[in-house]
Amino acid sequence: MLIAGEASGDLLAAELVSTLRGQSPDAVFFGAGGAKMAAAGVELAFDLTQHSVIGITDVLKKYFEFRRLFNQLLALAIERKPDVMIGIDFGGFNLRFGQAVKKYVRENPFSKWDPKIVQFVSPQVWASRPGRADKLAADYDLLLSIFPFEKDWYAQRVPQLRVEFVGHPMVERMQKSELKIQTKGPEPKILLLPGSRKSELQRHLPPMLAALKIIHEKLPAAQAKMVLPNPALVSLAKSLGANLEIQIGELPWALAGTDVALASTGTVTMECAFFGVPTVTLYKTSWLTYQIARRIVTVKSLTMPNLLTGETVYPEFIQNEATPENLSCAVLELLQDEARRNQIKAQLAKIISSLGEPGAAGRAAAAILSLFR
Repeated sequence: MLIAGEASGDLLAAELVSTLRGQSPDAVFFGAGGAKMAAAGVELAFDLTQHSVIGITDVLKKYFEFRRLFNQLLALAIERKPDVMIGIDFGGFNLRFGQAVKKYVRENPFSKWDPKIVQFVSPQVWASRPGRADKLAADYDLLLSIFPFEKDWYAQRVPQLRVEFVGHPMVERMQKSELKIQTKGPEPKILLLPGSRKSELQRHLPPMLAALKIIHEKLPAAQAKMVLPNPALVSLAKSLGANLEIQIGELPWALAGTDVALASTGTVTMECAFFGVPTVTLYKTSWLTYQIARRIVTVKSLTMPNLLTGETVYPEFIQNEATPENLSCAVLELLQDEARRNQIKAQLAKIISSLGEPGAAGRAAAAILSLFR
């Protein structure tokens, strides 16, 4: 049984299923996820990626809906009794689900059902609420990590939890991309990456578009485009005033032809790093979510390349600092300073070299199957 609640997790789960099927041809897969999981042969109870949210405010708005979906999946797990339950990222939901499954098992010892519980992609317990590591250790059989520092972090705090660093799936994914790189002209090329959720577009796109207007006033020749994951978000972007080229998917192609990106913090910053693209990052959320986060988040940056180096590789602007003036100024500085761009590219190359060799899905599948040997 697999559960993925976001587009990135849906893709990761699909890759894992394809690999597991190759190593265990008779395996049966079911759960909740998205279109890519369905295409990989996973029997879906429903499309959980359609309910993706971020931040406490958005979660509270959909609390009863999430509770209904949670209970539906728990009932499905109890009915079908999978040998292994794999949570794919989506930590807030999946950690609670793993705990609920183990609670049922402990309270029903005569059912003779005791599945292995696996989490693929560590929740960011090292960034906030580190006590969640103890809950992982109590209920989980295996944690599959995609960042090299995480294994040591867990070893120091919960050595009883088995953690395997399998490498970052992006490494193989990007190497397999068939890039349709166009010859770059002299005009600066800017890529907007506002996020993959409706709420992210609503909060990030207005300051991004306002920043782009300032940039065009200073550099009229600058060319800009945006990449979004699906047509629904394209419609939303246009309703918010986006009057520029919008590309659906094929992010590697876009990154390969970009001078500077303006992106939300999150997974996409690592994809920018893979292609050596100097990037300005931002993140805006609701007032309540921000007030809670600033009290519990212990890391100095929300941008993963900055966390991996301990330096400000990518200029970052959070909440009230994410103004059009700040964003445009940072983008213009990068566009006009070739030496700085080259320095950033060198730093990014070191980051990518630390993420392991291609084959993360294969190593993850092998670790999962080893639980049964």
